Amino acid sequence: MGGLFRAGSRNRIRLGGISHTGNRLRIRMVLWVRFTTERDQLQIDYNNLTTESNQLQSRYNNLTAERDQLQNKQTLMALTSNKPKEHDINNKYLYNISPEKKTWSESRQDCRDRGADLVIINSREEQEFISKVISRISIWIGLTDVEKQGTWKWVDGTTLTTGYWRSGEPNNPNEHCVIADYGSHIVLNWADYPCTHKFASICEKGVFI
Repeated sequence: MGGLFRAGSRNRIRLGGISHTGNRLRIRMVLWVRFTTERDQLQIDYNNLTTESNQLQSRYNNLTAERDQLQNKQTLMALTSNKPKEHDINNKYLYNISPEKKTWSESRQDCRDRGADLVIINSREEQEFISKVISRISIWIGLTDVEKQGTWKWVDGTTLTTGYWRSGEPNNPNEHCVIADYGSHIVLNWADYPCTHKFASICEKGVFI
């Protein structure tokens, strides 16, 4: 009898060990389920935040584009102005900006189609006026050395006498057309560029009164 009792005791001990192991497995399973659920929820939250971030970025980009369009419109409105040429007070000119970016040749043709030509800048006063008007953009002006390297001529064939070049410009023998760049200096802001680059432009048309 004593032997049977001891054997039964050992069986109960083994069964108790199995029960304890089962409890630990159940606890681990519960913890794993919780971990997996929380992980999945975090992933969902992350995806939602990413979507919201992309939407905010898209809205920001749209607002930036709208702001730039408004600034261009304001520039165009400001440009509808008559200003006397310094060399002849009886001769007035109408300036017009085309914000559409084109090559130098395309821009000049666009001006010609309007009965005008790319602007010719004859004085410091006019240079300052043009710089203030364009304020937010870089524009083609009617100056080029395409006929002879280093000999800058206006679109009417006259040779440049006074230039308003940015520091270090002109600086490239392969760049034959000129922009006025709003971001540098109110007066000294010309730079040579390849004529195939695309910029906005400013036309000038004489109005005789």
